[in-house]
Amino acid sequence: MQLKVPASMNADETVMLRIVEAAATDKEKASSGTAADGSGPDRSRRRRRAPRPSPLSRLSAAAPGPARLAARVALEARRLRPRYPHADRTGWRRWAPSWRQWLGAALTFTGLSIVLLGSAYAATDIPDNLNSYATQQDNVYFWSDGTPMARTGWVRRQAMPLKDIPEDVRGAVLAAENASFYSDPGISLSGVGRALWRTVGQGETQGGSTITQQYVKNVYLNQDRSVGRKFTEAMLALKLDNGMSKDDILEGYLNTSWFGRGTYGIQRAAQAYYGKDVGELDAGEAAFLASLLKGASLYDPSMSQANHARAVERWSWILDRMVDTGALSKAERARYKEFPEPLKRAPGFDTGKQSDYLVELAAQYAKKAAHLTAREFDLGGYQIYTTFDRKQESALTDAVDKARKRARKDDPAKAKALHFGASSVAADGRILAVHGGPDHREQGYNESNATTVPAGSAFLPFVYAAALEHGVHRTRDGAATEVTSQTLYDGDDGIAVRTPEGPYWDRGGKQVTSRNDGGKSYGRIGLGRALALSVNTPFMQLGMDTGLDRVRDTAQRAGLLSSSFGPQVPAMSLGSATPSAIRMASGYATFAAAGKHVEPYSVARITRNGSEVALTKPAARRAVRASVAEAVQSALTDAFRTARPGAVTTATVAGKAGTTQNDTAAWYVGTANSVSTAVVAYRIDLTKSLEPLPLDGIAGSAGDSVPYRIWSGARGIG
Repeated sequence: MQLKVPASMNADETVMLRIVEAAATDKEKASSGTAADGSGPDRSRRRRRAPRPSPLSRLSAAAPGPARLAARVALEARRLRPRYPHADRTGWRRWAPSWRQWLGAALTFTGLSIVLLGSAYAATDIPDNLNSYATQQDNVYFWSDGTPMARTGWVRRQAMPLKDIPEDVRGAVLAAENASFYSDPGISLSGVGRALWRTVGQGETQGGSTITQQYVKNVYLNQDRSVGRKFTEAMLALKLDNGMSKDDILEGYLNTSWFGRGTYGIQRAAQAYYGKDVGELDAGEAAFLASLLKGASLYDPSMSQANHARAVERWSWILDRMVDTGALSKAERARYKEFPEPLKRAPGFDTGKQSDYLVELAAQYAKKAAHLTAREFDLGGYQIYTTFDRKQESALTDAVDKARKRARKDDPAKAKALHFGASSVAADGRILAVHGGPDHREQGYNESNATTVPAGSAFLPFVYAAALEHGVHRTRDGAATEVTSQTLYDGDDGIAVRTPEGPYWDRGGKQVTSRNDGGKSYGRIGLGRALALSVNTPFMQLGMDTGLDRVRDTAQRAGLLSSSFGPQVPAMSLGSATPSAIRMASGYATFAAAGKHVEPYSVARITRNGSEVALTKPAARRAVRASVAEAVQSALTDAFRTARPGAVTTATVAGKAGTTQNDTAAWYVGTANSVSTAVVAYRIDLTKSLEPLPLDGIAGSAGDSVPYRIWSGARGIG
């Protein structure tokens, strides 16, 4: 057979193709039962028809351009349709989506997200009104008669223009909070993601926001943690960034941020921490103030040693960061080697010398009783109606000032370290007056609330009350024996303290004995008489017989705090506990209130902008039986009459002095007209240590006690 090869084709290639085609044709005929010459049962199938194109293919080929494109998209969509399991794959890959499916899902999600975010952005409007974080008020305190006592807070707020805020201050804030502030779109996507994750996971909430977002939160939103609030913050930040200049945003942020110590805004922060205007700050001081933006409660050095360490570390980091951002040169950074210690206390109270102590007590109690955070309270707007009585406060202050002046005149050297703590508490728990120190601006701690020195023999009424309430145990397993004011105990000096098994030995192997003031012995003496004469030795043994745990429990139920107690050893009965003047007055007030105790409180009522604020008020509870309280009060009345037979008074008065064996404190605690007043005098040289020093006679004698002079002067008793 001769093959004709067209001139346009390669001859060898054409022959080869024809041969292959012929071979394939022979195979088809053999399989279908048809002879090579064309004979066979199904000659109609000699030529196979090509498959018909699908409707989609015909549409794609025949349609104009846009229709072809739509057909093409539809075809690709059909390919993306999952077909499981994949026949051309093995193992887990048979069930995995193809790359086309992954790409389609990603594009769909992105498109929907863009549409939703765009809609949310378009629907977001900048609020017209600023919230309370941007409109802070002052807090007003009132005396118990309703007259104003003090105003606190930074209500005279100065919104500093950005041009008046030094570049170093701005640079420190930007380095600490948002170095990319001037180039970012107002939000940080990674920061928002981290913040949302922490919000959902209830983790740490600091960080993650740009300055624009923080400004939005300060002036438009509340401070709660929720995904919705975070999303709204981001939308507002984007919109604000597009409609407001970066300088205006930074100015607003610096004037509305909270820096602790009751301050909002960089100007008030500069005054609170350094006593100067913001324009006078240097880069080191600015770096410290910038650290407070991360959390003033964590970085105010005056609050704790841990805070101080954190503040120094972050201060140094911010200065280094300012070098990285170009705000400082390395040479300028090298000048700041020592941490710029801020003031110990902010000059925040617009009050008088003693009123500062009253405000401090009332503010602490108000936050606790009204369940307010420091941040909420510092926003201001509260009217705090205190329990402080103006007349009694004035009388107590005058009495202490008179005693202080006399001490400085009689013994100037010892008087330098002399301190007085005093407080008057009503039987219903109201704190009527306190003396916290000479001047709150000079001395930061409140002496009426300090647990500094032991109670000494002023503690004996609590031992007596515990014995009357619970009885005594003469044997280890025996039943309790009732005691009365007539029950006799050994009142001699130097007697050994005993347990049911024999003498009590201390850890050093020494037998413990009790001593009386002046080494005086009284022989067998009734407990009521022993309390009236302040004989120590019967009560040291009485505490052992009653049980030191019961003595401690009785004292705590009467008003003393558990934190003021040390080890339960025999010396506890002679007043080793260190209660404050407020707590001692509260304890004696329990006996005057027929055995019912009310925790001392300094705030009777709180309102905010005229609306009542819910306040948790302490309730009266039974501390000891009424008969026990009456017996203790009777013994204290005898104690007052015995020690002060010439006192002129029209009130029912009960009280006693308190001394310590090491002469580090002198007390007088007594009740008149259902008001209990406690006064303590002690010496501590605060420039050297907190260890109490001997009084060495500066607090007077038993017959002319300085604490009694203050007590009688404050109570109007001659």
